[in-house]
Amino acid sequence: MATKTDFTAEEWSEVLGSVMMAGMAVTLADPSGLIGMTQEGLASGSALVAAKTDPNSNTLIKSVVSDFETSEGRTAARGLIKNKLAGKQAAEMKGAILETLSQTVALVDAKAPDDAAGFKAWLYSISERVANAASEGGFMGFGGVRVSDAEKATLGEISKALKLTA
Repeated sequence: MATKTDFTAEEWSEVLGSVMMAGMAVTLADPSGLIGMTQEGLASGSALVAAKTDPNSNTLIKSVVSDFETSEGRTAARGLIKNKLAGKQAAEMKGAILETLSQTVALVDAKAPDDAAGFKAWLYSISERVANAASEGGFMGFGGVRVSDAEKATLGEISKALKLTA
């Protein structure tokens, strides 16, 4: 069972950043306006809270959640995001996020094979939470769809990046 100590500081930042990036990719696919983006951000955060008390969360997930409770952990995650996305246009960000998720999966597969499947499924569940957090389209919350076609396509891309599908 893997914990923070099984990774270098740089590797751990990548693991932490992947949690935020899993939700960001969906938000970038179909931005929902201020209220929708707020709902999507809260959905991502609620996944951390839920994992903390979920008896099915593995050691790696619990270590990640624990580190997000510290300012150092949150700073490390934000630092990775800044490094990976700095200078990129919105259209380029999704590709960079998917590439980072793929790199993180390879890292976790190598360093934490016993926790890898659960971690990857958890990252995907964060993406799903974000996709379902706010209706897309419509007006003032009426007439929209729960998950847009762009978000569905991005969920498929995330699944491939996480090596959850062939």
